[in-house]
Amino acid sequence: MTLDWPNGFERTPPHEREPYRAFDATLGQTTDELAAEMDRLDPDDWRPSIANQHTKSNGLPLHNANPDDPGFVLRWTKDGDQFAVACDASPRLRDNVRWIYKWIHETRMRNQRPVVTGAANFAAAQLPSGDEEEGVVVATAGAHEVLGVDPDADDEEIRAAFRERVKDVHPDHGGDAEAYGRVVKARDRLLGGDE
Repeated sequence: MTLDWPNGFERTPPHEREPYRAFDATLGQTTDELAAEMDRLDPDDWRPSIANQHTKSNGLPLHNANPDDPGFVLRWTKDGDQFAVACDASPRLRDNVRWIYKWIHETRMRNQRPVVTGAANFAAAQLPSGDEEEGVVVATAGAHEVLGVDPDADDEEIRAAFRERVKDVHPDHGGDAEAYGRVVKARDRLLGGDE
């Protein structure tokens, strides 16, 4: 079975997928939380997608789903508008589902704040009308997530995590220049650009 990845969404090359060890939740807990979050969002309908048929009746992965392609896609319709978010940044399905859950939850919570913005916070996930899906934004990992540290990590933890990540992604060690750039930017952002 092939993952129904949205057109126009860039895929993460398998060699650039990075495990994220800070999530304590299991795949089962994550799918339960995502289902509850979608109920709170109250879309007209929603549809998750993974690259195999080990799914619950609502389409979310079973606790033991382990597809060859770990990517996860979530599509929904609300008030006639179509939305999609996708994540394949990790080699583990659980982590990719968890990233989507976190993005949905955080974005929904921002919509409940008494702040006026130019567009709804979910506008980043809104698909263009028609068949074209270009220009769609995919949820990406934050700086602390790129380095695999807690949001409140101190400077020494950030530097240590950076040194570990660089071993895997540095172009001189067979890594990818783009992945290396993401790691350097994450370090600089977390340390306030003082490196």
